[in-house]
Amino acid sequence: MRVIAGEARGVPLVAPKGTATRPTSDLLKGAMFSVLGGRGGRGRALDLFAGSGALGIEALSRGADWCDFVESARAACHAIAANLAKTKLTAQGRVHCLPVQRWLAQAARQGADAPYDLILADPPYALDGKDAIMSELAQSPLVGPDTVLLLEHASRSLPPPALGPLTLVKTRAHGDSAFTVYERH
Repeated sequence: MRVIAGEARGVPLVAPKGTATRPTSDLLKGAMFSVLGGRGGRGRALDLFAGSGALGIEALSRGADWCDFVESARAACHAIAANLAKTKLTAQGRVHCLPVQRWLAQAARQGADAPYDLILADPPYALDGKDAIMSELAQSPLVGPDTVLLLEHASRSLPPPALGPLTLVKTRAHGDSAFTVYERH
């Protein structure tokens, strides 16, 4: 696992030990950012269920200004911090080590600074209620008129056609994994 493009291209990334985290393959990550095009490296990014932080770090490497990483597992939070340091992108990101649902509730209460330009979400494939979490997110002030949401999921699992105001634009499958892009229309 490594950064595949941008200023940190080629830097190897670490993943937390064990099987609790399922890192996104470089092949799938490349397909994701190919579909996103220039939208994958601009403005503010949010990496939910961040794991090793590979998706958010890829966005930063490609030119995003800032990324918030949200992850509940302590070992994964340490891996994200280590990966930000290895890529020299520490000043452009913040790790929030708490459950996504709790972070979303806090962000809604505190009021978002501004909507995110890119939201990357890679929830555990077997997580119950992930569609409800994504729908809550889509209806929050974290999502603006130009926000793009990329949701990674199992290829055998069809994502909903809409999440709040966001509409499914494209789904791509790569082996057992897939991703879906949502935008406001």
